Amino acid sequence: MILSDTELKKLVEDGFLPPGLQIGPSSVDLTLSRSFTWLDPEEGKIVLGKPVNYCTVEQDTFVMQPNQFILASTEEVIRIPDDMAAYVEGRSSIGRLGLQIQNASFIDGGFYGKITLELENQSGFPIELKAGIRICQIVYFKMTSAAEQPYAGKYNGQNVATPSRLNLDPEFSK
Repeated sequence: MILSDTELKKLVEDGFLPPGLQIGPSSVDLTLSRSFTWLDPEEGKIVLGKPVNYCTVEQDTFVMQPNQFILASTEEVIRIPDDMAAYVEGRSSIGRLGLQIQNASFIDGGFYGKITLELENQSGFPIELKAGIRICQIVYFKMTSAAEQPYAGKYNGQNVATPSRLNLDPEFSK
């Protein structure tokens, strides 16, 4: 069951979402932070399971070039209750300009931190991003019961655009 604006306002009251956000009928808009990160592999390729170099900047404006892929972050720290999950989607108005926003979409109950977003400029034009714009929306939904083991993984507590930590997965730590 997707939470309505009434339940979303309760999440703000209970400290799972910060106050002052734009709440719609079934989602909450999140804003872009000043944290931008992009891949800069030493070997000119990415090998799954091996650490990859990244470049990172913190600035108010970032211009994405056509076909460029970067990581960015929401400004807001959010929490997901143990009996809920959530997903993040890009805003349609932004997608219609050629900026695709992902974050692997699904967020487990128990997660807390800023959301790292995967942005790709699919237009043929540079796109100027500005910290503070409404960049995505989060949708919470109720699970049938609280998680027996809430999320306590490698991305909990992130507070900037966080690079992949795939190399920490058990299959790569041998």
